[in-house]
Amino acid sequence: MNEALLWTDGRYFLQATQELTGEWKLMRMLEDPAVDVWMANNLPNDAAIGVDPWCVSIDTAQRWERAFAKKQQKLVQTSTNLVDKVWKNRPPVETYPVTVQQIEFAGSSVVEKLKELREKLTNEKARGIIITTLDEVAWLYNIRGTDVPYCPVVHAFAIVTTNAAFLYVDKRKVSSEVISFLKESGVEVRDYDAVSSDVVLLQSNQLNPPADVQGSDLIWADPNSCSYALYSKLNSDKVLLQQSPLALAKAIKNPVELDGLKKAHIRDGAAIVQYIIWLDKQMQEIYGASGYFLEGEATKEKKHSGTVKLTEVTVSDKLESFRASKEHFRGLSFPTISSVGPNAAIMHYSPQSETCAEMDPNSIYLCDSGAQYQDGTTDITRTFHFGKPSAHEKACYTAVLKGHIALGNAVFPNGTCGHTLDILARLPLWKYGLDYRHGTGHGVGSYLNVHEGPQSISFKPRNVPIHASMTATDEPGYYEDGNFGIRLENVLVVTDANTKFNFGDKGYLSFEHITWAPYQIKMINLKSLTPEEIDWLNAYHSKCRDILAPYLDEAELAWLKKATEPASA
Repeated sequence: MNEALLWTDGRYFLQATQELTGEWKLMRMLEDPAVDVWMANNLPNDAAIGVDPWCVSIDTAQRWERAFAKKQQKLVQTSTNLVDKVWKNRPPVETYPVTVQQIEFAGSSVVEKLKELREKLTNEKARGIIITTLDEVAWLYNIRGTDVPYCPVVHAFAIVTTNAAFLYVDKRKVSSEVISFLKESGVEVRDYDAVSSDVVLLQSNQLNPPADVQGSDLIWADPNSCSYALYSKLNSDKVLLQQSPLALAKAIKNPVELDGLKKAHIRDGAAIVQYIIWLDKQMQEIYGASGYFLEGEATKEKKHSGTVKLTEVTVSDKLESFRASKEHFRGLSFPTISSVGPNAAIMHYSPQSETCAEMDPNSIYLCDSGAQYQDGTTDITRTFHFGKPSAHEKACYTAVLKGHIALGNAVFPNGTCGHTLDILARLPLWKYGLDYRHGTGHGVGSYLNVHEGPQSISFKPRNVPIHASMTATDEPGYYEDGNFGIRLENVLVVTDANTKFNFGDKGYLSFEHITWAPYQIKMINLKSLTPEEIDWLNAYHSKCRDILAPYLDEAELAWLKKATEPASA
């Protein structure tokens, strides 16, 4: 009744400090007590703690219940969301159409995916599974939508049994053609709100048609994603609490998905290069910057008086226009992080046109961006300076680059988890007592969510081995509050490594870069790179030239050739 607290992780510490009003207290995850610990310690014994069961996972709710039980406190499921009650001027719910992700992009049919899923149900003695993760529903049924900004998913649930499959969705979104496609694939479309009653029917084995599989009596629910509301309708003794089998199936890309991802990243790389060329010219013409290639202080006065200026928003809009000209473009994959100087230190900075900064030729510019193409999702970060970077900025950029190269060049045995690899990207920073507060890598979807699990490369342990044909980003960084931020990011594909030996008959894995855009040579202290790192940089830049050349005009290609000239210490 007298406190308001917000918990967030290290990516948002600085942003929360700037945006929270005085009545809020910021709680820093991994530094301050966790939500459940704080509530158990600060609320009276026998306290009732309300939760919207549709907004928390099974795992979260059970963890909270255990923490509260120590003081006879209890978790109470609220029938309505109290935040919704006080949300004034709430915008109406929009109705967007469901579309089909054709087999030429999906690479595997719904029938094939359902067959593999049912084999996993049978192996685990489960007669049904509840699927609540939106990208898993979209992937399984080869559908896409625009219900969530930047993520081509549909607000929907799915239930699959050993002999039936259901999609729960607002039927106003589903055309007769999509219904026919799903019906032919063995999927019945039902009303979105029917999922609650159907889970009850599933529990009692009355969901039509009834399952008849000997010894299969469990209902599969992913504890990290299935809502507590649906779990509460099941007999807890008959629930298989285990990671969804779709998580790994979706993460391991099929050959068609991999081919699409690579093609999407090539077109995206061309858009990025065109953007850098445009921005380089604008920074020189408007601000008197020395530019992408030369080091020098910019003139203090803009060359052109009047209203001509570049802001974090206007330049990111220009980047979107370059992407929009490419084949299969469907939108951005997340709000572009276009950030100058101190704003670049805010890891997930989102510039607003009313308050954003003007471009500054004497400050670092960090651009983290991505796009949705029907054949793949992209995510890339590059950091630039269009004036004269300081020795400290160069040293930090070089340390980030060294970590980026080290992770991308890793060779490791099958069965290795991402948190084991995370240290490779941090070691060059640790050498100087530097670090960053975010994970180093995440999976990327195939025209799906730009952040995709279950794999991750992070300091937070997650016991999910890296598999061949997975995607992972490689994005170390360094952020100096009030000054600047640096991040470099490519998307990688996990491939089989051709090692001389094969200790333990495990088989070994490596990474293949599929992102194509140059690193700014003038930001690199080349003397700090090893010969092997310089060789890698030159080889990568050579591939950039060759791969992007067909997508650039003569002037653009000349600029790229200059940006990718062989470097030497």
